[in-house]
Amino acid sequence: MADDKLGRYRQSIDNIDMALVCLLAERFKVTQAVGEYKAQAGLPPADPGREEAQIARLRGLAKDADLDPEFSEKFLRFIIDEVIRHHERLQG
Repeated sequence: MADDKLGRYRQSIDNIDMALVCLLAERFKVTQAVGEYKAQAGLPPADPGREEAQIARLRGLAKDADLDPEFSEKFLRFIIDEVIRHHERLQG
C-alpha cells in the first residue's frame, strides 16, 4: 500500500518536473529573441534595474505561495545569469 502511495507522489513529481522543463524551454525561447533584439539594437546584454525588479516581484510571489523567497531568488539569479551569458554570446 505504501509503495502505491509513494509511486503516486513520484508520478506527480515527474509531471511537475516535465512542466518545469517545458516552461523553462519556453522562457529561454523568449529570452533568446530578446537577446537577438538587444544585439541588433546595440543594447547591453544585462539590465540590472529589470533584474532587481524581477527578483523583488518573484520574492513576493514566492512568499504568497509559501515558497522560501531566498530559494526563489537563487533560482531566478541562476536563470538570469544564464540568459545574460547567452545575450553576451549573441553580441560577441
